[in-house]
Amino acid sequence: MRFLTEPWAWWIEPFAASPAMRNALWAVLLTAACTSLVGTWVVLRGMSFLGDALAHGVLPGVAIAFVLGGNTTLGALAAALAMVAGVNVVRSASPLPDDASIGILFVGFLALAVVIMSRESASYTGDLNRFLFGSITGVGTGDLVRQSVTTLVTVAGVVVLHRALVASTFDEAQAALLGLRPRLTNVALLALLALAIVGSFATVGNLLVFAFLVAPPATATLLVGRVPAIMGAAVAIGAAAGVVGLLVSYHHATAAGATMALTTVVVFFAVIVARTLAGRRRVAVVNR
Repeated sequence: MRFLTEPWAWWIEPFAASPAMRNALWAVLLTAACTSLVGTWVVLRGMSFLGDALAHGVLPGVAIAFVLGGNTTLGALAAALAMVAGVNVVRSASPLPDDASIGILFVGFLALAVVIMSRESASYTGDLNRFLFGSITGVGTGDLVRQSVTTLVTVAGVVVLHRALVASTFDEAQAALLGLRPRLTNVALLALLALAIVGSFATVGNLLVFAFLVAPPATATLLVGRVPAIMGAAVAIGAAAGVVGLLVSYHHATAAGATMALTTVVVFFAVIVARTLAGRRRVAVVNR
Protein backbone atom coordinates (compact mmCIF):
# COMPACT_ATOMS: atom_id res chain seq x y z
CA MET A 1 0.00 0.00 0.00
CA ARG A 2 2.95 2.35 -0.49
CA PHE A 3 1.05 4.17 -3.23
CA LEU A 4 -1.22 5.46 -0.43
CA THR A 5 1.18 5.75 2.51
CA GLU A 6 4.13 7.14 0.51
CA PRO A 7 2.60 8.91 -2.49
CA TRP A 8 5.72 10.94 -3.39
CA ALA A 9 8.04 7.92 -3.37
CA TRP A 10 5.58 5.75 -5.29
CA TRP A 11 4.07 8.16 -7.85
CA ILE A 12 6.59 10.96 -8.41
CA GLU A 13 10.10 9.90 -7.43
CA PRO A 14 10.58 7.30 -10.22
CA PHE A 15 10.07 10.01 -12.84
CA ALA A 16 12.00 12.67 -10.93
CA ALA A 17 15.02 10.44 -10.38
CA SER A 18 15.27 8.60 -13.70
CA PRO A 19 15.57 10.10 -17.21
CA ALA A 20 14.66 6.68 -18.62
CA MET A 21 11.39 6.70 -16.71
CA ARG A 22 10.63 10.24 -17.91
CA ASN A 23 11.14 9.10 -21.50
CA ALA A 24 8.97 6.08 -20.78
CA LEU A 25 6.25 8.38 -19.41
CA TRP A 26 6.19 10.43 -22.59
CA ALA A 27 6.14 7.26 -24.66
CA VAL A 28 3.16 5.95 -22.68
CA LEU A 29 1.20 9.18 -23.15
CA LEU A 30 1.92 9.30 -26.88
CA THR A 31 1.05 5.61 -27.29
CA ALA A 32 -2.24 6.10 -25.43
CA ALA A 33 -3.21 9.09 -27.58
CA CYS A 34 -2.24 7.45 -30.86
CA THR A 35 -3.81 4.04 -30.29
CA SER A 36 -6.93 5.21 -28.46
CA LEU A 37 -8.01 7.65 -31.17
CA VAL A 38 -7.76 5.03 -33.90
CA GLY A 39 -8.91 2.29 -31.53
CA THR A 40 -12.20 4.12 -30.96
CA TRP A 41 -13.13 3.43 -34.57
CA VAL A 42 -11.77 -0.12 -34.36
CA VAL A 43 -14.20 -0.81 -31.51
CA LEU A 44 -17.19 1.10 -32.93
CA ARG A 45 -16.86 -0.56 -36.35
CA GLY A 46 -16.31 -4.08 -34.98
CA MET A 47 -12.78 -4.31 -36.40
CA SER A 48 -11.04 -5.78 -33.38
CA PHE A 49 -10.02 -8.99 -35.14
CA LEU A 50 -8.62 -6.96 -38.04
CA GLY A 51 -6.71 -4.81 -35.55
CA ASP A 52 -5.22 -7.95 -34.01
CA ALA A 53 -4.30 -9.28 -37.45
CA LEU A 54 -2.60 -6.01 -38.38
CA ALA A 55 -0.72 -5.92 -35.09
CA HIS A 56 0.76 -9.31 -35.94
CA GLY A 57 1.00 -8.55 -39.64
CA VAL A 58 3.92 -6.16 -39.16
CA LEU A 59 6.14 -8.97 -37.90
CA PRO A 60 7.37 -10.22 -41.31
CA GLY A 61 8.53 -6.72 -42.23
CA VAL A 62 10.30 -6.35 -38.89
CA ALA A 63 11.94 -9.75 -39.30
CA ILE A 64 13.11 -9.11 -42.87
CA ALA A 65 14.49 -5.68 -41.99
CA PHE A 66 16.20 -7.16 -38.93
CA VAL A 67 17.86 -9.96 -40.92
CA LEU A 68 18.98 -7.56 -43.68
CA GLY A 69 20.20 -4.95 -41.21
CA GLY A 70 17.66 -2.37 -42.38
CA ASN A 71 15.32 -0.02 -40.55
CA THR A 72 12.81 -2.15 -38.65
CA THR A 73 10.24 0.67 -38.47
CA LEU A 74 10.19 1.01 -42.24
CA GLY A 75 9.99 -2.76 -42.54
CA ALA A 76 7.03 -2.81 -40.16
CA LEU A 77 5.29 -0.03 -42.08
CA ALA A 78 5.79 -1.84 -45.40
CA ALA A 79 4.37 -5.07 -43.95
CA ALA A 80 1.41 -3.24 -42.40
CA LEU A 81 0.55 -1.54 -45.69
CA ALA A 82 0.90 -4.90 -47.48
CA MET A 83 -1.52 -6.37 -44.95
CA VAL A 84 -3.99 -3.53 -45.56
CA ALA A 85 -3.73 -4.02 -49.32
CA GLY A 86 -4.14 -7.78 -48.94
CA VAL A 87 -7.27 -7.38 -46.80
CA ASN A 88 -8.88 -5.13 -49.41
CA VAL A 89 -7.93 -7.42 -52.31
CA VAL A 90 -9.25 -10.54 -50.57
CA ARG A 91 -12.44 -8.72 -49.56
CA SER A 92 -13.16 -7.68 -53.14
CA ALA A 93 -12.09 -10.92 -54.86
CA SER A 94 -13.33 -13.57 -52.43
CA PRO A 95 -16.88 -14.57 -51.46
CA LEU A 96 -15.62 -15.53 -48.01
CA PRO A 97 -16.78 -13.61 -44.92
CA ASP A 98 -14.43 -10.87 -43.70
CA ASP A 99 -13.27 -12.80 -40.64
CA ALA A 100 -12.24 -15.82 -42.76
CA SER A 101 -10.33 -13.66 -45.24
CA ILE A 102 -8.57 -11.74 -42.50
CA GLY A 103 -7.81 -14.96 -40.63
CA ILE A 104 -6.08 -16.46 -43.67
CA LEU A 105 -3.88 -13.38 -44.11
CA PHE A 106 -3.23 -13.30 -40.36
CA VAL A 107 -1.99 -16.89 -40.35
CA GLY A 108 0.08 -16.36 -43.49
CA PHE A 109 1.84 -13.23 -42.24
CA LEU A 110 2.46 -14.68 -38.78
CA ALA A 111 3.78 -17.95 -40.24
CA LEU A 112 6.11 -16.02 -42.55
CA ALA A 113 7.46 -14.07 -39.58
CA VAL A 114 8.09 -17.26 -37.60
CA VAL A 115 9.89 -18.85 -40.57
CA ILE A 116 12.14 -15.83 -40.98
CA MET A 117 12.83 -15.52 -37.27
CA SER A 118 13.65 -19.22 -37.00
CA ARG A 119 16.65 -18.81 -39.28
CA GLU A 120 19.97 -18.97 -37.50
CA SER A 121 20.98 -15.55 -38.83
CA ALA A 122 17.93 -14.01 -37.14
CA SER A 123 18.30 -15.66 -33.75
CA TYR A 124 19.13 -12.58 -31.68
CA THR A 125 16.71 -13.17 -28.87
CA GLY A 126 17.15 -9.88 -27.03
CA ASP A 127 16.34 -7.72 -30.05
CA LEU A 128 13.44 -9.91 -31.13
CA ASN A 129 11.98 -9.74 -27.63
CA ARG A 130 11.94 -5.97 -27.95
CA PHE A 131 9.93 -6.23 -31.18
CA LEU A 132 7.46 -8.62 -29.59
CA PHE A 133 7.10 -7.24 -26.06
CA GLY A 134 8.50 -3.72 -26.25
CA SER A 135 11.27 -1.97 -24.36
CA ILE A 136 9.65 1.14 -23.03
CA THR A 137 12.38 1.82 -20.46
CA GLY A 138 14.90 1.85 -23.31
CA VAL A 139 13.07 4.49 -25.35
CA GLY A 140 15.37 7.25 -26.60
CA THR A 141 14.88 10.74 -27.99
CA GLY A 142 14.67 9.44 -31.56
CA ASP A 143 11.88 7.04 -30.58
CA LEU A 144 9.94 9.87 -28.93
CA VAL A 145 10.32 12.12 -31.97
CA ARG A 146 9.14 9.34 -34.27
CA GLN A 147 6.16 8.57 -32.08
CA SER A 148 5.30 12.27 -31.75
CA VAL A 149 5.15 12.55 -35.54
CA THR A 150 3.02 9.40 -35.73
CA THR A 151 0.63 10.75 -33.11
CA LEU A 152 0.30 14.11 -34.87
CA VAL A 153 -0.45 12.40 -38.19
CA THR A 154 -2.98 10.14 -36.47
CA VAL A 155 -4.73 13.08 -34.79
CA ALA A 156 -4.83 15.01 -38.08
CA GLY A 157 -6.19 11.97 -39.92
CA VAL A 158 -8.91 11.31 -37.35
CA VAL A 159 -9.98 14.98 -37.42
CA VAL A 160 -10.07 15.16 -41.23
CA LEU A 161 -11.95 11.86 -41.56
CA HIS A 162 -14.29 12.42 -38.60
CA ARG A 163 -17.46 13.22 -40.56
CA ALA A 164 -16.89 10.42 -43.07
CA LEU A 165 -16.08 7.94 -40.31
CA VAL A 166 -19.19 8.79 -38.31
CA ALA A 167 -21.45 8.52 -41.34
CA SER A 168 -19.97 5.30 -42.73
CA THR A 169 -19.83 3.65 -39.31
CA PHE A 170 -23.50 4.12 -38.46
CA ASP A 171 -25.08 4.23 -41.96
CA GLU A 172 -22.85 3.30 -44.87
CA ALA A 173 -25.62 3.74 -47.45
CA GLN A 174 -26.34 7.28 -46.24
CA ALA A 175 -22.62 8.05 -46.30
CA ALA A 176 -22.47 6.98 -49.95
CA LEU A 177 -25.49 9.17 -50.78
CA LEU A 178 -23.72 12.12 -49.14
CA GLY A 179 -20.68 11.55 -51.35
CA LEU A 180 -18.42 10.58 -48.45
CA ARG A 181 -17.02 7.50 -50.22
CA PRO A 182 -17.21 4.90 -47.43
CA ARG A 183 -14.85 2.43 -49.13
CA LEU A 184 -12.11 5.04 -49.44
CA THR A 185 -12.78 6.05 -45.84
CA ASN A 186 -12.31 2.44 -44.76
CA VAL A 187 -8.98 2.21 -46.60
CA ALA A 188 -7.83 5.48 -44.99
CA LEU A 189 -8.82 4.16 -41.55
CA LEU A 190 -6.85 0.97 -42.18
CA ALA A 191 -3.84 3.06 -43.14
CA LEU A 192 -4.16 5.09 -39.91
CA LEU A 193 -4.50 1.86 -37.95
CA ALA A 194 -1.35 0.49 -39.56
CA LEU A 195 0.49 3.72 -38.77
CA ALA A 196 -0.64 3.66 -35.13
CA ILE A 197 0.51 0.05 -34.75
CA VAL A 198 3.89 0.71 -36.35
CA GLY A 199 4.40 3.84 -34.27
CA SER A 200 3.66 1.98 -31.03
CA PHE A 201 5.28 -1.42 -31.43
CA ALA A 202 8.72 -0.19 -30.35
CA THR A 203 7.36 0.94 -26.98
CA VAL A 204 4.61 -1.42 -25.85
CA GLY A 205 5.59 -4.21 -28.24
CA ASN A 206 3.93 -5.76 -31.24
CA LEU A 207 2.00 -8.40 -29.32
CA LEU A 208 0.75 -5.93 -26.69
CA VAL A 209 -0.26 -2.92 -28.79
CA PHE A 210 -3.59 -4.64 -29.44
CA ALA A 211 -4.58 -4.15 -25.79
CA PHE A 212 -4.06 -0.40 -26.12
CA LEU A 213 -6.06 -0.31 -29.36
CA VAL A 214 -9.10 -2.06 -27.91
CA ALA A 215 -9.29 -1.94 -24.10
CA PRO A 216 -9.37 1.85 -23.43
CA PRO A 217 -11.91 2.62 -26.21
CA ALA A 218 -14.04 -0.37 -25.15
CA THR A 219 -13.98 0.92 -21.57
CA ALA A 220 -14.88 4.42 -22.74
CA THR A 221 -17.96 3.14 -24.61
CA LEU A 222 -19.25 1.79 -21.29
CA LEU A 223 -19.00 5.24 -19.71
CA VAL A 224 -20.02 7.77 -22.39
CA GLY A 225 -22.13 7.77 -25.54
CA ARG A 226 -20.99 10.44 -28.00
CA VAL A 227 -18.05 9.68 -30.29
CA PRO A 228 -15.89 12.72 -29.32
CA ALA A 229 -16.46 11.92 -25.65
CA ILE A 230 -15.52 8.27 -26.26
CA MET A 231 -12.28 9.40 -27.90
CA GLY A 232 -11.40 11.75 -25.05
CA ALA A 233 -12.27 9.20 -22.38
CA ALA A 234 -10.33 6.48 -24.21
CA VAL A 235 -7.19 8.62 -24.35
CA ALA A 236 -7.52 9.49 -20.64
CA ILE A 237 -8.14 5.85 -19.64
CA GLY A 238 -5.28 4.58 -21.79
CA ALA A 239 -2.88 7.19 -20.42
CA ALA A 240 -3.87 6.58 -16.79
CA ALA A 241 -3.73 2.80 -17.12
CA GLY A 242 -0.40 3.02 -18.94
CA VAL A 243 1.17 5.22 -16.26
CA VAL A 244 -0.13 3.02 -13.43
CA GLY A 245 1.12 -0.08 -15.24
CA LEU A 246 4.52 1.54 -15.79
CA LEU A 247 4.82 2.38 -12.08
CA VAL A 248 3.70 -1.10 -11.01
CA SER A 249 6.35 -2.53 -13.33
CA TYR A 250 8.99 -0.19 -11.87
CA HIS A 251 8.23 -0.99 -8.23
CA HIS A 252 7.68 -4.72 -8.65
CA ALA A 253 10.18 -5.53 -11.43
CA THR A 254 7.64 -6.94 -13.88
CA ALA A 255 7.60 -6.70 -17.70
CA ALA A 256 6.60 -3.11 -18.45
CA GLY A 257 4.66 -3.64 -21.68
CA ALA A 258 2.72 -6.61 -20.37
CA THR A 259 1.95 -4.87 -17.07
CA MET A 260 0.59 -1.80 -18.87
CA ALA A 261 -1.53 -3.93 -21.19
CA LEU A 262 -2.84 -5.97 -18.26
CA THR A 263 -3.76 -2.77 -16.42
CA THR A 264 -5.93 -1.60 -19.33
CA VAL A 265 -7.79 -4.93 -19.25
CA VAL A 266 -8.20 -4.78 -15.45
CA VAL A 267 -9.70 -1.28 -15.77
CA PHE A 268 -12.15 -2.57 -18.39
CA PHE A 269 -13.40 -5.36 -16.13
CA ALA A 270 -13.50 -3.02 -13.12
CA VAL A 271 -15.85 -0.71 -15.05
CA ILE A 272 -18.04 -3.66 -16.06
CA VAL A 273 -18.30 -4.78 -12.43
CA ALA A 274 -19.07 -1.23 -11.27
CA ARG A 275 -21.79 -0.83 -13.94
CA THR A 276 -23.33 -4.17 -13.00
CA LEU A 277 -23.41 -3.33 -9.29
CA ALA A 278 -24.80 0.14 -10.01
CA GLY A 279 -27.52 -1.37 -12.21
CA ARG A 280 -28.53 -3.86 -9.53
CA ARG A 281 -28.62 -1.12 -6.97
CA ARG A 282 -30.93 1.00 -9.16
CA VAL A 283 -33.21 -1.99 -9.69
CA ALA A 284 -33.30 -2.64 -5.94
CA VAL A 285 -34.19 1.02 -5.24
CA VAL A 286 -36.98 0.99 -7.86
CA ASN A 287 -38.43 -2.23 -6.46
CA ARG A 288 -38.63 -0.90 -2.91
